Amino acid sequence: MRLLRAVIALVRLGFATRFRLGGAYWSWRRETAFGCDAARWPSAAQRRRAMIEYAEWVASMRTLIKR
Repeated sequence: MRLLRAVIALVRLGFATRFRLGGAYWSWRRETAFGCDAARWPSAAQRRRAMIEYAEWVASMRTLIKR
């Protein structure tokens, strides 16, 4: 269930940014999460896990706001 909520949160965020993954928001998000030096980034699997955790957090914040 958490994974489904995370995927939905990522899709909503994608629509909000018009899926411009190279745009200002996603570039800022990537640099904030992983830094500017791609050579020092975590592995792809660790980055995917971090993105899912972030999406789960976004979904949980949305449910808090609705209360």
